[in-house]
Formats: sequence, structure tokens, C-alpha cells
Amino acid sequence: MDSEVALPGQYEKKEKCGLFGIWGTPEASQITYQAMFAQQHRGQESAGIAVTDGIANVNAHTAMGLVSQVFPPRMLKEDLAGIAAIGHVRYSTTGSSRLCNAQPLLRQYVLGPVAVAHNGNLINAALLRHEYEEHGHIFQSTTDTEIIVHLLAKPTHVERPDPLPHVLKHLQGAFSLLFLFADRIEACRDPWGVRPLVLGKTAGGCWCVASETCAFDAIGASYVREIEPGEIVRIDQHGLTCRRFSPQADRKAHCAFEHVYFANPASKIFGDTVHIVRERLGAQLAIEAPVKADYVMPMPDSGRSAALGFAKQSGIPFEEGIVPNRFVGRTFILPSQLARDVAVAIKLNIIPDVVSGKRVVIVEDSIVRGTTTRLKMRALRAAGAKEIHLRVSCPPIRNPCFYGIDFPTRKELIANERTVEQIREFLEVESLAYLSLDGLLSCMKLPPDDYCTACWSGDYKIPVDHPQSKFSFERDQLKMF
Repeated sequence: MDSEVALPGQYEKKEKCGLFGIWGTPEASQITYQAMFAQQHRGQESAGIAVTDGIANVNAHTAMGLVSQVFPPRMLKEDLAGIAAIGHVRYSTTGSSRLCNAQPLLRQYVLGPVAVAHNGNLINAALLRHEYEEHGHIFQSTTDTEIIVHLLAKPTHVERPDPLPHVLKHLQGAFSLLFLFADRIEACRDPWGVRPLVLGKTAGGCWCVASETCAFDAIGASYVREIEPGEIVRIDQHGLTCRRFSPQADRKAHCAFEHVYFANPASKIFGDTVHIVRERLGAQLAIEAPVKADYVMPMPDSGRSAALGFAKQSGIPFEEGIVPNRFVGRTFILPSQLARDVAVAIKLNIIPDVVSGKRVVIVEDSIVRGTTTRLKMRALRAAGAKEIHLRVSCPPIRNPCFYGIDFPTRKELIANERTVEQIREFLEVESLAYLSLDGLLSCMKLPPDDYCTACWSGDYKIPVDHPQSKFSFERDQLKMF
């Protein structure tokens, strides 16, 4: 692990993806664009929008890149005209970052067109895909999402009066899903509620669905409620109807890492406002790991709310000494130490007049591999920091995630084979402390057993009998995409 050095962005925590859907407005694609722009933090590799005329036709456009790069205004008004739409921003956790894997996936089957957008990971996708390939099915992508379309198209499923609930019962793992059929949107969430999915309504009376409530804020819609685990919400010209495909699991598995890192601070997920939860995490961290220092500083940007909580609880002044460059795109592994140092300097600008000669508490949301964090700490030291005390607003990440976060192997995790003291030495800081698991769960609104903590605790609530890697479905012939 130590011999591999990553730049900021190369091995940061990443998760797929962001979803949005709306029904009943001729501006469906434009509104979806705005909502996806607000959820860009959930995926920056590809983006897509699928639209329907509400009668028979579904059209879609997907491309690699950010929302603003993928959809010129003319395309939204003309090529993607329709009265309903679903959108997706993606970071790949199953299937590589290729155009063939961009979503929504639009396919034709015996009942007509369907577009599918997925947030999560299907842990039984490999078994299902092998079964269907054995029966001659041809897959056009290397993502786990495509297996859902093949399940929909199975003759014994198609002939059912309501095929979708039966199809969803075949899926294991984490899935928040949006389906766009010609005449309706279907939104559903796995029985454990791993990933967030919320229901809203616009000022004009249109029902909409999103991964996060920040999407509603961007379009002037109001939050109504969460879509319940095991629920299907149908939206069409007649309004909204709800049904269940599964009872809620005995133990919910809301991803606590959504609160720690992924979600927008302005969003409300799992019943809690993210910013407020992160402030609580920082305050609890100050109680558990106090330190004498001149300033508390966040590691931009996800550490900011926790740093505010730490500063308030500890009484140490809050200061911004690290400024991110928001216009730096993806970075890659470079061959020399000089090149790596230059990349860090571009990504993060340290303010020497603030940190020089000072004892600083740096509040970080989490540490995955540690190599990027070490480069950040070295940059602070080079700017003249006298002491660096690193505080992390979650426990050490010791286990892989199989439910949609891209740190799937233990060898990538610095805390898997190291003690906290060994990690401190690797990071070259004066002190290092993580928030305890009990402390983290005490900051959440729901009972502790309602959260998935597998990456910290190793307690996988959804059994993982056949682990698969991000590239399980890759084939040499797909290199053309």
C-alpha cells in the first residue's frame, strides 16, 4: 500500500450515484438538469437524462463528463423534449467508467421502452448475470444495473399482472432505482434502505423523486417524505400511488457514511440534516480527543461542518487555512515526488500567514488509503505549521464496502493492518484520533441498529456470500467503448 501514492481525487471516497425524476411538465428535462447539477457531488464520471412523451416514446442522452458538459441548452429544449424525465450522475463502483455504462440505461423489450437509473450495488448481480448468459442473453454494458432489465424482460415475469415487484424480489444488496416507462415513473428502494431516496412536489404540483433534498431546493420543490425501504412509488398522469414489493427488513441499514462524507450538507437524509449531524460529530470528537491548539481548520470541503462542531465544543478558534481549487479536474498517479507535490499544491492552497508557527487541529471526514492525506499533511508542514493534530470524524475504515462505496478491497485501507499510532507515524503528524463508533452513532437521530456501519465494524447486515470487484463484468471486447 505504502509504495502506491495517489493524488487528491484518485483514491478519495466515491460512491454511485445521484438520481432525479419528475412527471407532468413540458420542462421536465430542464428541471432534471438543474436537479442533477445540484447532485453533481454524487458522481462526476458520466451523466444522463431520459424523457418520455407520456404515451409511447422514451428517448435518452448519456455522455461522459459533468452535467454542464453533457447537456447544451438546445438539446434539453429540443432533443430531450418530454413531459417526464429521469436523470442520473454516476461514479462507477460496478463496471468501469465507460460510455456503455452511463445511465439511465435505455432498452427496448417486449412491453416497450424502459430507462433505468440506479444508486447502489447488487451483490448477487454476478450470479444472475451468469445465469442469463448461460441462457443466451447478450449484455451491452458491464454494470450490475443491466441485469434488472433482463429480469424485467424474462417471459415468466412479463406475463405477471404487476411484474416489477416480483423482479425486485430477485435483487440482493443496495438499490435505489428509478424506472422511466413510456407512461409512468416507478421509484423504489431496497428493503434495508441503504441509500437515500426522497419524494417531493414542485410549486406547480408535479411529483418528483431525488437522492437528496438539495435537488428539491435547486428547483423550488418541497420535501414530502422518504420513500420507504421496500416501497415502490408510481407517478403517472393520474398522480401518485404506492405499493410494497417487500416488508422493511428487521434491521435497517442506512449508510452512515452518507452523513459523514457523501451527502450535501444542506440535504436532509434518514431524517437528519447532514450539516447538523456533522457538527455533532465534530463536537463529539472534541469531547473524545481534546487537544491544545491555536486553530481548528477543516480539510475542505466535507470536513467543514465537523470542524465547526469541534471548534464550538473545544473553544479553539475556527480558521480557514486551507483553500481548495474548485477548478481542478481528475488527477492521476504521477511518477515523481516533485510531480505529486506540485499536484497537491494545485489542488489545495495552504495560507502560510495563517498556519506558520501555529498548532493546528485539522478535521478530516475520513481516511481511506492515507497516501493522499499524508501529502496534505506534508503541504501543511511545508507552509510552516508548528504542530499538526489530525482529528477524523468517523472510526477507522477497516473493511470493504459491497453496497456502493468504492473502497472494495482491504489492501486499499490504511487502517486494516495498522494501529492508530502506526497510522499517525505514516501521516507524519503530532497526534491522530478517530471518533469512536458509539460516539458516531450517538450523533444520529435514529436508533443505532438502523445504520450500516460495516466499513468500520465489519457487521454486514446484508449477507455477502459472493463478493465481486468493480471490474467483475469486464470483457476484453468492451475495450472499444
